[in-house]
Amino acid sequence: MKYANLDALRETIGKEAGLSDWLTVSQEMINQFADATGDHQWIHLDRERANAESPFGTTIAHGFLTMSLLVKLVSEAVEVEEQPRLSVNYGFNRLRFVSPVPSDSRIRARVVTQSIKEVDGGAGVEICWGITVELEGREKPALVAEWLGRRYR
Repeated sequence: MKYANLDALRETIGKEAGLSDWLTVSQEMINQFADATGDHQWIHLDRERANAESPFGTTIAHGFLTMSLLVKLVSEAVEVEEQPRLSVNYGFNRLRFVSPVPSDSRIRARVVTQSIKEVDGGAGVEICWGITVELEGREKPALVAEWLGRRYR
């Protein structure tokens, strides 16, 4: 969903602000993330072993990969046309990996604006996003989070 500016986004506090497109989490993405982070645990990379030994029946994405995809998913779901001078990730109030993301499954983010507050003497704002990463065809989400971002004028 597009918003002209932060005032328009403020109208969504406590409501859904946007929904991303579906994104396929491919085995190739999982492999690349493993290489980038050094996390080569077999549940992420060895399909044969995962099929035989894992309770998930296939390889699964790293939880931190799913978390990292929030940047893409949230920017698809919510766009503020008024550009900040600088935008930074400020962290999480809460983050839970609720369900594994099987390789080659699809996820999307449902985004709620929880709060927008002035920071640094009015030089910027802090936005708290309530995010649920849904797994296509599943009731339980993959991830739920309260993510903080700061935008500076």
